[in-house]
Amino acid sequence: MTRQLVLLLPGQGSQHQGMAVPLYDREPVFTEVLDEFFAGMGAEGRRLRDDWLSDAPEIPIDDGPRAQPLLFVIGYAIGRVLQAKGHQPALLLGHSVGELAAAALAGVYDLPAAARILHGRSAALTDAPAGGMLAVAAPPDRVTALIEPAWAARGLAIGAVNGPNQTILSGAEPELRLAARAAEAAELTARRVLSMQPFHSPVLDEAAGQFEKAIAAERLHEPKIPILSARTARVVTAGEAVDPAFWARLMCEPVLFWPALSSLPADGEYTFAEAGPGNSLSTAARRLPSVRTGRSRVLTLLPPQGKPAWPVWQAGLDQLAADTTPSPQ
Repeated sequence: MTRQLVLLLPGQGSQHQGMAVPLYDREPVFTEVLDEFFAGMGAEGRRLRDDWLSDAPEIPIDDGPRAQPLLFVIGYAIGRVLQAKGHQPALLLGHSVGELAAAALAGVYDLPAAARILHGRSAALTDAPAGGMLAVAAPPDRVTALIEPAWAARGLAIGAVNGPNQTILSGAEPELRLAARAAEAAELTARRVLSMQPFHSPVLDEAAGQFEKAIAAERLHEPKIPILSARTARVVTAGEAVDPAFWARLMCEPVLFWPALSSLPADGEYTFAEAGPGNSLSTAARRLPSVRTGRSRVLTLLPPQGKPAWPVWQAGLDQLAADTTPSPQ
């Protein structure tokens, strides 16, 4: 069976120290992409690379200005490696900063522009309020009911819908702690997402405005590969792709990952490959009807923290070769 390849590009929360380092050592295309990206970010890129490769990093891995450029470039580089091996994605779907990686893979901007854009994203987060995200095992309507009007007025909001019963709250630290207590009182399982910033909350409106200026300085193009947006839960239009505000607002608006993913035809035949660390997006994809019936398959290309990466990577490539027809080089 030949399946269409759908790349899933993860965002904040999937990161861990040392993620994808074995690919940097052993996949030449991956190494070339990362070196170009780090060089394009200048002094910040050199520090980012050193921290990524270090056993004693100076910057916490969960800090957005560190995690997000790394998640971006790892997802983008994996996509480039797959393309070099003849596996052309039919569709791209990114979560949070993963959608920026999808845009780069689709040709909305090139890698040098991406380095400048991610540098601008980190700069925009410099003065962001302390906060974070809270994953609640409940549907969005039940989680919305936890939010007191006063908390919403201070920016606490639904930050992501990652599954039918997996909703993320995002906001500044005081409101997030109150929401955690409310979830506990409602007997809902809740845990903190690995993030030091309140991504996808109105709290970051000002930062998103600053980030937009960095994107507006670059030339944007129509996508060459369809991007299923987790901001709108539909395919990115040509007009949206060249609008800097569309990409900047990803920072402060909800991620509709599950609505986007579940919009795919139930009778489709896909290989969903998670192009980044961990398996959070793969877990969601396994809930799809086409996967449950065996028409589609889900692959993870990198393991969660603590497991050897290279065997997982090689096994994923072998499965990908069996599931998809490589495009001509």
